[in-house]
Amino acid sequence: MANINWLELFLDPNTQWILLGSILLGLSSGVLGSFAYLRKQSLMGDALAHAALPGVCIAFMLTGSKSILFFLIGAAVSGIIATFGVGFVTRNSRIKQDSALGIVLSVFFGFGIVLLTQIQHGGSGNQSGLDKFLFGQAASMIHSDVVVMTIVALVLVAACALLFKEFKLLSFDSGFAKGLGYPVAFLEQLLMFLIVVAVVVGIQAVGVVLMSALLITPAVSARYWTERLGFMVALSGLFGAVSGFAGTLASTTANNLPTGPLSVLAATALFAVSVVCAPRRGLLAKLLLRLSVRRAVLDEREPGTPLRRGQTAASLAAETQARKEGQA
Repeated sequence: MANINWLELFLDPNTQWILLGSILLGLSSGVLGSFAYLRKQSLMGDALAHAALPGVCIAFMLTGSKSILFFLIGAAVSGIIATFGVGFVTRNSRIKQDSALGIVLSVFFGFGIVLLTQIQHGGSGNQSGLDKFLFGQAASMIHSDVVVMTIVALVLVAACALLFKEFKLLSFDSGFAKGLGYPVAFLEQLLMFLIVVAVVVGIQAVGVVLMSALLITPAVSARYWTERLGFMVALSGLFGAVSGFAGTLASTTANNLPTGPLSVLAATALFAVSVVCAPRRGLLAKLLLRLSVRRAVLDEREPGTPLRRGQTAASLAAETQARKEGQA
């Protein structure tokens, strides 16, 4: 009976579309989040997600429609204004970027809440469900919304693939990239614009509050498993896709549980697994390495020589090696 229910669940067209949209959303968010994480701009995703809210509200007030395409345009404009605002404050004052991001985040989000309250108390009868963009509601997506999300997600992944070398230089050494003749300022703004688009396209499924977590958490998890950027970006996209799939599936099979928070919880679970089980950076690997080093050191010391108080296995190994070299 359970197999029949699972089969019916996956054969449901509505479930198929929502699963596809959530998987591609997690994939594109994970890929872009890798570059934001490496450039130490994790808070930028949070600021852009909150800055998108007033754009969504203004788009609804102007069009009277809850179309994701109009929301995409409005939130993208709002996010771009926010990025220029952060740059302006950073360049023309002594305020550092993290403080500027906090200012932009609070101002834009506060303005968005004011607009949202105004809309809900207005005379329009079509504002029902607009507040779901705060925390997301994937079940409210229609076929056209998922089509737009799918197209945008594929475009974002394709753009990162085509500009991988440029974004790689930008992430690790922007000065060297500028010396090679790359348009660093343009690439930085382009990367910010792509992050804005990823945030905007995901707000209906995940919400503006949690979208930043879906951007950064898969990237941080992937960093534990590899030292290579290409593999990290691919693994981050995979973690994001798995998080979107798991969150949507859990939301579909349970009652009254939102997709966005469940997707973030799935990403957090992958992060916890990475912290513990990663082959080189994980806690378990480090513990096993320490035990193996200690065992090797204890095997190499002279028989009957105990560790002195306060002496570590590493210092004993250094003393043993120095003694051997002196005897040679």
